Formats: sequence, C-alpha cells, structure tokens
Amino acid sequence: MVDGDRITTVGPYEELAEQAPGARVRRWPGVLTPGLRQWHPLWLLRHCYHPDPREADELGEEPLWGEKLAALGDLTDTRWSGSVRRGVQRMLRYGTTAVASPGARFRDPLVATAVARSGLAVVGTTGAPGTLLGERPDLDPFAEGYDLRGTVHAPLSVGGRADLAVFDVPDETALRERGAVTCVATVLAGRLVYRAR
Repeated sequence: MVDGDRITTVGPYEELAEQAPGARVRRWPGVLTPGLRQWHPLWLLRHCYHPDPREADELGEEPLWGEKLAALGDLTDTRWSGSVRRGVQRMLRYGTTAVASPGARFRDPLVATAVARSGLAVVGTTGAPGTLLGERPDLDPFAEGYDLRGTVHAPLSVGGRADLAVFDVPDETALRERGAVTCVATVLAGRLVYRAR
C-alpha cells in the first residue's frame, strides 16, 4: 500500500484489502516490482537523439546514435533539451525510477534539469557494470543480462519511497527473458508517471 510518496504496507492483495477496505485499488496484469535502475543515463540522453513525434516520418521513432546522430549536424540547445526530455520519458516506459551518475548528480545542465523535473531518483555508480554487453547502452535495464535483483534500485520496503513498476509477464523469469519493454506502469514517489495504453 502507498500513502503519498511512501510505502506503508507490503503484502498479498487479499490481506491488504481487508486492512484498508476503502483504499483506491489499481489493477494491472503481471508482476509488480521495485523500480528499475538505469546505469547509463548520460550516454542515453546525450549521445542519442530521441526524435520528436513530428520528426518520425523523416527520422523514425527509435533513438539515433553514432553515424545517424552525426548526420543531424550540430543540434541547438533547444533541440537537445527536447531530446533529453523525450529520452527521460522513454526511460519511464521501461520501468526506470532511478538513474546512476558519479557522485549521484549530473553536471550536464540539460540532463540535470530533465531528471529533476521528472522525479527520477539519482543514485551513485557504486556497483555499476564495468563493461557493456553489446555496442551501446540500451533503454532496457535488463539488456546487460542482470536478474531482477541486479536491476532494481532498491527493494520495496515499508517507509521507503514508492518507486515501482509493473510488467505484463507471468513471473520474474519471463520478465528477464522478455525485458522491460513489457512495462505497463511506472510509479515515481507514489505518482503514476507512465501507463501503457
């Protein structure tokens, strides 16, 4: 159960429903987990361009990086700012509730502003993976081969911040196999910030 931005109780639905019969209930298919941690937010936000929906016909909908990013030429701060905001929104669609950065802060003002406005928790990089699997970071925190325990920011606990995600899969094994693209809802500090349509 959540009250405001905090978790007040953790347990099976049936028990919690008896304890608080008047509580608002949200129902989603699948597995409820703690929110996920993105180890590579700076790369995903400043070394990728996240096209505006109005650019989809020309640029597609997926993030552009490498040669495709270079082909865009020098981007204005306004265009980069929009890309960073859209990148943050994409992270939320993958169940991300925390982003890692050295010293638990961002020096890049565009990233720092977008992350602060979103409500994403900023955490340090202690325990970060040393190498990437693949040629670049992925929006899906499971892409580097971690299990749920290695991908979540913190466990759900009474008194803890209500950061959680819901995935339309039957169990944790299926979540790891299919990835965070199965996210149907992301909650940051008790606020529903993403819901699949």
